[in-house]
Amino acid sequence: MGVLIILLIASIGVAVTFLFAFLWGVKNKQFDDNYSPPYRILFDDKPVAPSGDIE
Repeated sequence: MGVLIILLIASIGVAVTFLFAFLWGVKNKQFDDNYSPPYRILFDDKPVAPSGDIE
């Protein structure tokens, strides 16, 4: 029974930690990028230079 209480306290502690991290992110405007997600697919990635002597 004691282990159950320890696990309950630990899980609530982890949940509160993630809640505070999420609220901090919202407060610091980490999720306010409304422009680039729809257009990101339209931009090509830079080509990667081939490595090795394959010709």
